[in-house]
Amino acid sequence: MNRIVVVGFLFALVANSIAQTVSTKDDVAGRTGTNIISTPVSFLTISPDSRSAALGDAGVALKPDANANYWNPAKLAWMEDDMGASLSYAPWLRKLVNDMSLSYLSGYKKIRKEEAIGFYMSYFNLGQMEFRDEDNISLGSRKPYELAIGGNYSRKLSKVLSVSLGLKYIYSNLTGGVEINSGGVLTQTKPGKSAAADIGIYYNNEVVIGGRLFELGLGGNISNLGGKLSYTNNGQSDFIPTNLRLGTALTTEIDEYNKITFLLDFNKLMVPTPPTRDNTGAIIAGRDANRGFVDGVFGSFADAPGGLSEELKEFMISTGVEYWYTEFLAARAGYFHESKLKGNRKYFTVGLGIVYNQLGFDFAYLIPRGRSNPLQDTLRFTLSYKVVSKSPLETDSIEE
Repeated sequence: MNRIVVVGFLFALVANSIAQTVSTKDDVAGRTGTNIISTPVSFLTISPDSRSAALGDAGVALKPDANANYWNPAKLAWMEDDMGASLSYAPWLRKLVNDMSLSYLSGYKKIRKEEAIGFYMSYFNLGQMEFRDEDNISLGSRKPYELAIGGNYSRKLSKVLSVSLGLKYIYSNLTGGVEINSGGVLTQTKPGKSAAADIGIYYNNEVVIGGRLFELGLGGNISNLGGKLSYTNNGQSDFIPTNLRLGTALTTEIDEYNKITFLLDFNKLMVPTPPTRDNTGAIIAGRDANRGFVDGVFGSFADAPGGLSEELKEFMISTGVEYWYTEFLAARAGYFHESKLKGNRKYFTVGLGIVYNQLGFDFAYLIPRGRSNPLQDTLRFTLSYKVVSKSPLETDSIEE
């Protein structure tokens, strides 16, 4: 038991030291304040399910379930059941509005023992909104919403390694086609549309640490790798939230009834960082964010006006601990850290999970640091169901 505590302490120590390093000296290139990266369809970056939401938004290397479609589809090939699905619901920003929510449906089907396909749909309801022009004249009310539908294919390449590839369609209807009058120029708005790909990799193997056997998971996922999105016909378009997630998970059995997992994730938006400009609008540090897709996405690792120091601040850190008792009851806790310069989201998370036969229920609760935070009291609920095949899947074709 002492060795398990030591491993958990090391995970927490590493995460805390990195967070402290990244958080220091928020002055960048002679500036103070923030330099936040903003994108359309940001709902694609909201943790949809209760399990990982309770783990500080960590999940890229977590033992797979139906929600691997979001966190790392490469894990789907490791599912032991023939098929399964989950439905998640999260009231959103209830401190500000009472009719905004995120719904997420996700499922999988094993093709062969080493192959699986996944499907999902994410629906973000922004509630009832009244639109007004620049003269404060009502343009009517509408119900904006955003939607993403996609599928993934996952395959094991060896006994310890798997990969995945997925495609998705993104639809964002924020204005309902209303005309915007800006400086006497009428601009017709339209729903934003885009397509994107997800690429994942997952490694799982047993390791011995301090004489105790652990299951080591390593994961990487690039999601929303796709074209820019526009809401008008004037040629202006913006990067969608292409996202890089890297992480690890260590699981060990305390005894035949109890097991525990420690998680650590790093997350970064692969989107251009806004440059620093002078009073005339000329760029004095950084690079123009209005550039091509390839340059924008892969150049996002070296375009911050504050150099390497600011680039490091763009990595968000998630840590979590999951405890299971006899595969029936789970208790979870986590912490999410984001630099003050990049948005200053910092919150603790807790949650519970119950599994009975083929049915599972998970719950997560978010506790932000600081007062009057719009994320305060955020709840998530997930209901899952898995189907165990009556006849076992064929022996996989992967040799040792």
